[in-house]
Amino acid sequence: MTRADYSTEEYAGFLENLKESFWGDFRGQVRQTLKALLDVDAEQQMEKYLGLRWYQRPAEGEVREDSRNGFYERDYVTALGIIRLRVPRTRRRSFLPSWLPRLQRRSPEVAELIRQAFLRGISTRAVGRVVALLTDEPVSAQTVSKLTRVLDAQVRAFHEAELGDDWAYLFLDGVWIKVRRSFGPQRVLLLVAYAIRPNGQRQLLGFVRARGESQAAWEGALQSLYRRGLLGRNLQLILTDGCAGLAAALQTVYPGVLHQRCWVHKMRNITDAVRRRDHDRVKQDAQKIYLAPSLAEARQAFRLFQRNWQAVYPQVVKRLEKDLPDLLNFYAFPKHLWKKLRTTNIIERCFVEVRRRTRPMVVFTNVQSVDRIIYAIFSRFNEDWKNRTLELFTQRS
Repeated sequence: MTRADYSTEEYAGFLENLKESFWGDFRGQVRQTLKALLDVDAEQQMEKYLGLRWYQRPAEGEVREDSRNGFYERDYVTALGIIRLRVPRTRRRSFLPSWLPRLQRRSPEVAELIRQAFLRGISTRAVGRVVALLTDEPVSAQTVSKLTRVLDAQVRAFHEAELGDDWAYLFLDGVWIKVRRSFGPQRVLLLVAYAIRPNGQRQLLGFVRARGESQAAWEGALQSLYRRGLLGRNLQLILTDGCAGLAAALQTVYPGVLHQRCWVHKMRNITDAVRRRDHDRVKQDAQKIYLAPSLAEARQAFRLFQRNWQAVYPQVVKRLEKDLPDLLNFYAFPKHLWKKLRTTNIIERCFVEVRRRTRPMVVFTNVQSVDRIIYAIFSRFNEDWKNRTLELFTQRS
């Protein structure tokens, strides 16, 4: 007897069609079964509500509080798709099945699916398309935004959460986002705090909306961290982009902690202030300062920079000399951490995700939506980092 050949294209096509028909029919059958169960349950709840079955009359002398008034059909979106329910109605219209909240068109599971998709970094428009693949219901960006308003309580909890005082390194920086206001688009600044523990655990601690990086704005952000438990007793270094307002605020809230200015920002300031023809040589001479193998050699590299460029760019040299102490504080730490502790690149990488996530939205309709989306991005980062420590910070020098 010849053995059947099951490797043909016809057989493969047969299997594919079988799977499609089985799962398509299976999903439809489960949806129909769920509809039947919900219809029966609605009727049982109606009987319990009225205290009477179909065609049953109340006992003599008993007062009827309500009575049946037919049915109405209502679409209800579930994870299996849209189900058209047959909901019993009363004359006083006071009855509704317990699993069908008033004015709610979607099951709690679908609403939670939309919120979780949003929290995982999918834009509001893309969330609607993704959920439609499962539920067969197109969901608008406005609906997604409405359903995510319940996140406001989580946003408040995020801003009020206890931080503890076991952080070793604190990174501070700001990122700009567009917001649509009644008078037109407006840019809103977010002041952001990121911290690392001695064991390499990291976390985005908070963000504050502000109009600019003034001393008052940064003091408000830092005071918020202080109130939540970040007293600074174990802080070894605070890294910033060099903002003057932030530097002044640090002297008010965390005056005893070493302050490191970001070399990336400083290099950008230096090269922006020189002529194009001198750009490469100035850059190379400045890089020799922070790439020096020791603090003494870094200072020597600055003196060389000073001799080379004092006559041509006196203001550049003067500003660099003034900022030099805060630019060289990273040398006080183990050598394997120098590269990480001389820039704010760690927090800037988070901002790349913020910009990627918010760019498709063009503008936000209000500041609350800004808080929700930033909270969504930050909470996803923090969740991903729970079991992923920065091993570099745990290594011994």
